[in-house]
Amino acid sequence: MEAVTSPQQESNGPITRGCQWLKSLPNKFCDKTTEIARRTKKLGQDDPRRIVHSLKVGLAITLVSLFYYFKPLYDGFGNSAMWAVLTVVVVLEFSVGATLGKGLNRMLATLVAAALGFGAHRLASLSGRKGEPVLVATFVFITAVITTFMRFFPKVKARYDYGMMIFLLTFCLVSMSGYRDDQLLEMAHERFSTILVGSCASLIVCICVCPVWIGEDLHKSVAANIAKLANFLEAFGDEYFKVSEESNENNKSYLQGYRTVLTSKSSEETMVNFARWEPGHGPFGYRHPWKMYLKVGNLTRDCAYKVEALNTYLNCKIQMLFDFSKAPAEISGKIQEPCKRVSLECSLALKEMASTFRKMVLTRSAVMHIENSKKAAEELRSLLKTNLWEEADLLEIIPAASVASVLVEIIGCIEKISEAVNELGKAASFRKINATVLPEQQDSIQQETVQQDSNNTAILPVPHCVIIVAE
Repeated sequence: MEAVTSPQQESNGPITRGCQWLKSLPNKFCDKTTEIARRTKKLGQDDPRRIVHSLKVGLAITLVSLFYYFKPLYDGFGNSAMWAVLTVVVVLEFSVGATLGKGLNRMLATLVAAALGFGAHRLASLSGRKGEPVLVATFVFITAVITTFMRFFPKVKARYDYGMMIFLLTFCLVSMSGYRDDQLLEMAHERFSTILVGSCASLIVCICVCPVWIGEDLHKSVAANIAKLANFLEAFGDEYFKVSEESNENNKSYLQGYRTVLTSKSSEETMVNFARWEPGHGPFGYRHPWKMYLKVGNLTRDCAYKVEALNTYLNCKIQMLFDFSKAPAEISGKIQEPCKRVSLECSLALKEMASTFRKMVLTRSAVMHIENSKKAAEELRSLLKTNLWEEADLLEIIPAASVASVLVEIIGCIEKISEAVNELGKAASFRKINATVLPEQQDSIQQETVQQDSNNTAILPVPHCVIIVAE
């Protein structure tokens, strides 16, 4: 039995579909153009420094390209002037540290490789026409093996990988060149001179025109990661223990912000390697302890993994697999208050650390919140050791007990972060600010009472105390 084909299906042939595609092409082009413009605008708004960097690259390449348009410069370098343009394209990076590292690597590697390559070429040429290819091949093989193996060392790969690659390339080009010695020296001189000009032009533009210091970005990034953990712990109490019935959108964003901390290891290591190339600038002096930022970052990530465990219990609760409210009222009432206090005090301690770290101030303001969290943790430990759990359903109390246990572990992580931050602050000569309340004022502060106005509204009086700020 043959299938019946409708007239509409017959009309939708290849020609009809082609016409429809052509008709929709202008609309698709407009939609695509609008989407590209929207993404471009968002990319520039996220970090306006990207636009400035693009302009800096254009300026540097334009300056170096003048070699081709001024006869005295072109006569001095000839066709080798192209190496200056290539150097700017390769060397000029987003930050000063990355540009300085690549520039110095390229110049030093070119100079050393050119000298060794010329020496290898000279020795090979003395052995005659038959021995020259053998010696050149031997020198190239030994150099390639040693250089490639050295690139596997972690410290060499982190800071000098680009230089080792340029060294090997330059050595092979010079040693295997068929020029005579005088021509080879002239070529090596022109190449190094143009690379020097390109690297210097890149550095001047990168430093003098809206410089981007990667060390400053690293400092802000570590402080921001600590603050993200604080935001999570602050929002966690409201979300898990249902302090408020209404869902808070700010809490939702804070609860997801910590995820970037888990994947920050690679970027922090890269920023540290680039920051070590930068000269002293602003509050970051010579021989700033950049390596210690890695220790603070690692401890922050350890704390973030504990926070990830808390978020797992929070998601389980949202999915109704476990619910804190299902625990017996006697248990939930006793464990909820110390858990909320631990979460809040840990949040306040991290916020204090992030704020003082960002301002490069060395204080012990976070210690008070850490001690308060320890007191609340002792209450939790006491509850976990009592016989309060014997008559309860195990499946109902496990989530609450696990959350309490993870919060206690987070206190230890925060204490380690505080010690690492103070250690870094001492090594980096952060400003010291010590706030001390005089003993004679302590009793008067504690004896303050709550006053009431005419409307019977409670008013907390402002305590009068003497604070000594020592800097």
